[in-house]
Amino acid sequence: MPTRTSRALLCAAVAGLSFASIMAPAARADTASLIQPTAPAKTIPDFVSLVKQVKPAVVSITAKIRADSVDPGEGQGQGQQMPFGFPFPFQMMPQQHQTIEARGSGFIISADGYVVTNNHVVKGATKVTATLDDGTTLSARIVGRDPKTDIALLKLTPTGKLPFIQLGESDDVQPGEWVIAVGNPYGLGGTVTAGIVSALGRDIGDGPYDNFFQVDAPINRGNSGGPLITQDGKVVGVNTAIYSPSGGSIGIGFAIPSDIVQTVVTQLRTTGHVTRGYLGVQAQVVSPTIASALGLKPATPGAAPAGALVASVSSDSPAEKAGIKAGDVITKLNGKSIDTPHNLAVKVASLIPGTDATFTILRGNAPRDLTVKISNQAGSGSAPGAPASLGSNGQKLGVSLAPLNSDARQQLGLDQSVKGVVVSDVKPGSPAEQAGIRPGDVIQAVGDQQIDNPKAAVTAVAAALKSRQAVLLRVLRDGQSLFVAVSLSGDNSNDSGASPDNGDDDDNN
Repeated sequence: MPTRTSRALLCAAVAGLSFASIMAPAARADTASLIQPTAPAKTIPDFVSLVKQVKPAVVSITAKIRADSVDPGEGQGQGQQMPFGFPFPFQMMPQQHQTIEARGSGFIISADGYVVTNNHVVKGATKVTATLDDGTTLSARIVGRDPKTDIALLKLTPTGKLPFIQLGESDDVQPGEWVIAVGNPYGLGGTVTAGIVSALGRDIGDGPYDNFFQVDAPINRGNSGGPLITQDGKVVGVNTAIYSPSGGSIGIGFAIPSDIVQTVVTQLRTTGHVTRGYLGVQAQVVSPTIASALGLKPATPGAAPAGALVASVSSDSPAEKAGIKAGDVITKLNGKSIDTPHNLAVKVASLIPGTDATFTILRGNAPRDLTVKISNQAGSGSAPGAPASLGSNGQKLGVSLAPLNSDARQQLGLDQSVKGVVVSDVKPGSPAEQAGIRPGDVIQAVGDQQIDNPKAAVTAVAAALKSRQAVLLRVLRDGQSLFVAVSLSGDNSNDSGASPDNGDDDDNN
């Protein structure tokens, strides 16, 4: 005769079996889409040995800065758009004689005393010193500064060889990778914090070449200029800024990748200033609609299109000389992927003028490599790979076209070298209007086919729509070329696209 306890256990067992038998079919039905990550069993890393090795190369920097040289907006970080909650991204203390004492961090990159730090730590400094891990204080000379990347190079005056650390390869860094930050937060030199890389390629609106790592290792005031170090002891970033409504670390910090630092530091050490590479293209994002119009397929199903679509090529530029054309999609630079126009701008700017670079492009959906001799951006008057100005969203066809005659040329300020057709009217609610097409736009090409009259435009659009549900146009607006795409399926979100509806007479599409 079972006891009350044994009966309870038996009931629980039976109930468990019944529940499992009921739920098992549903569980089996979901296994086809179940994500089951596999990873080697690892313990939390121990950074003791790593810290002992790298700490002697990290220095605490003190800069006496003229009060009148401090930019009020700089208190927000590297720029006024940074949402920092503290007055400066490094610790500052008022001193007599109208100077401010700024404290930051840095790290030694050579035995003879070259030190990397942030530009905003030493900007406007009348005197800079660096305190080593053993307490020794050395005077420092500013070799050069680069405000656009917020990097500065200092030179110490040591009596002997100094311990130093190497810059690593930031392109190899992956989200989830363990890193440590070493620096001088709140004047507490030699402080070590650990975390992971949270994200790559962050553009925080600070400058034209933002490409920050986001990390969750605690970074605070005074950490600016300190190294971000991987488990192999290489510096992969320079800690520069944090997002903080309160003033302290909330786990969102930003570091400049070491590849950018290496390029800037090499030039500062050699010449004291930085020159940047120039390609000579206007580029825009490859949206899903434009990718459809171009017939491009993502590397993996469902993935967002990658690359930089060349909207226009500057006359006599390195790009034009190498054969890059409007409509090409730049996918790689020297074998490394280009995901966006901003990514292209950052990568091109890091190239040394006068060197050859290999660009992989898609033209007609076929890849090809072109060698480009990069020139100096300083003499070009423009930034490389800057995104083209686009219109608003688009959805459906509906424009009237007119020939580009002498009257139209005079009104638009165009010479005889410009070919195309003029948008004379845009139908309200049409895909053209929603795509941002405006009266006065000059449509110069449909896909890769040049057009010089409305009838040719209508014919080209009709041919393009036979093979796909979207059509790509090259438009001249206010002297600037850009690509727009329109999808007949009605999916034109985040695009600027349109396509002609009728010709100069009664031709309709």
